[in-house]
Parts: sequence; structure tokens; C-alpha cells
Amino acid sequence: MNDNDVPLSELPELSALKQAALSYVTDAFAEAELDGLDADCMAQAALFAAFTELVATYGEDAVADYAATLPDKIRSGAFSMAVTLRH
Repeated sequence: MNDNDVPLSELPELSALKQAALSYVTDAFAEAELDGLDADCMAQAALFAAFTELVATYGEDAVADYAATLPDKIRSGAFSMAVTLRH
């Protein structure tokens, strides 16, 4: 089973594949910043690309259900650690 076989509602901590993917994304952010792109602009584009890919993979309903869980995850600090990965 790979990461794509895991339902969105049951995504575990970052696996090795997800760690590698996150590394690519943070490298792209760093390169874009060196080219003068604003981090907020990159974040918005990354979210759009991510949700586009998720909808293509899992469908709109599953992604909408997953997105509905994001406010609680954000408020509980689930994404705060990502800031330290960039530096």
C-alpha cells in the first residue's frame, strides 16, 4: 500500500514519501523567494495546485470533507511545525 491508497480522513503522520515531497515543495518555495516571488503568492498557488490534484485523485466530495477538517487542524498547530522545516 502506498500513500495514495490511504483515505484522506486517515492520513497518518508524514511518511518518508511525504517528507520527500515536502522537501521538494519547501525547496521550490526557497527558489521562488530567491527569484523575488512573495511567499504568500507561492502559498496560494501551492494550495490551488494541491487541491486541484486532490480533487483529481479523490473527487470533490472527499476533498471537501477533508478540507472541512482543516480549521481545527490549523488552530491546534498541526501546520505550525512546517515553518521550522523551511529554515
